[in-house]
Amino acid sequence: MDSLTQIVLGAAVGEVILGKKLGNRAVFWGAIAGTIPDFDVFLNFIVSDKLSATLMHRAFSHSFLFVITIAPLLGYLFTKMFKKSKATFRDWSILFFWGFLTHILLDVQTTYGTQLLWPFHNRLAISNVFVVDPFYTLPFLIFVIVTMFYKRTNPKRARINRIGLYVSSGYLILTLVFKMFTYQKFTKNLESQQIDYNRIETGPTPLNAILWYANVETDNHYYVGYYSLLDKDDNIQFKKFDKNHQLRNQLKEYNNFKRMNRFSKDWYFLSEANDIIYYNNIRFGTFGFKNEDRQFVFNQQVKIIGDDIQFVERDRNPKSLADNKDEKNEDSFFKLFFNSLIKRVLGNK
Repeated sequence: MDSLTQIVLGAAVGEVILGKKLGNRAVFWGAIAGTIPDFDVFLNFIVSDKLSATLMHRAFSHSFLFVITIAPLLGYLFTKMFKKSKATFRDWSILFFWGFLTHILLDVQTTYGTQLLWPFHNRLAISNVFVVDPFYTLPFLIFVIVTMFYKRTNPKRARINRIGLYVSSGYLILTLVFKMFTYQKFTKNLESQQIDYNRIETGPTPLNAILWYANVETDNHYYVGYYSLLDKDDNIQFKKFDKNHQLRNQLKEYNNFKRMNRFSKDWYFLSEANDIIYYNNIRFGTFGFKNEDRQFVFNQQVKIIGDDIQFVERDRNPKSLADNKDEKNEDSFFKLFFNSLIKRVLGNK
């Protein structure tokens, strides 16, 4: 999830592990531990190949192997750095162990997922919470801040921190309930519309757990539909996208094409416009929620360079979300997107 969320979770974990010994310093170092796995984002500045950087994100740094190897190493390092501290090698190691572990267990609940079993390539994703969800983060943050105002010896400090953990964990459980509920809505609609599908994937849309999407695969098409818990009826309109098998056959031997397919878990389709091929990764949703608005977030131009292909980000088109055809800047695009999101969350189809 986003850095703020991981910092808050790490801070709460740090308080549980070392709060009585170190007070707010435990909160601080817990926050650091909670964000360390995401340091792999700096690979974007080191690795010239963006596809490689994308595949390496949430890989080793979000694996069980990382947790069990790096936690004791940092525990040893901190023991040497803070020799006068009340915290022992065991204390520091446990803090980093749980800081890392809770980080990756939270991230595995997002659509992006993590490679928990690295070096195996399978990316695990439960898809019950979006990568940024203020309804999870903000209440949790308030509890952590209030916790820090109490002395480390005050029993209220630990109690308030625990309540924050209970509330945030309860929200995650609630999203799982929502996921199961909306899954049934999607499958019933597919059955009533006589869509014979091979597999289905569901998940929440940005910043909330009210509006959910479903990606559906058949032999020759993908279907994308949305359902809000605030919808006035259960009827779901699915937008159909052709797999374009002929375009797949043109690219199937390229190594980067195979790598990108591994990242998308084969949830993609190729489209063509003006002799340009575009790769649409449908796992991360669209910028619009009406059938005519659906431009995919991961929508990249395919370029053949030498013996392989490269993927280039496609310019976002605010026209797909706007009635005003002159609005073309980035700010207007996201403003229109959020307006579209809020309307759809509230049940306006």
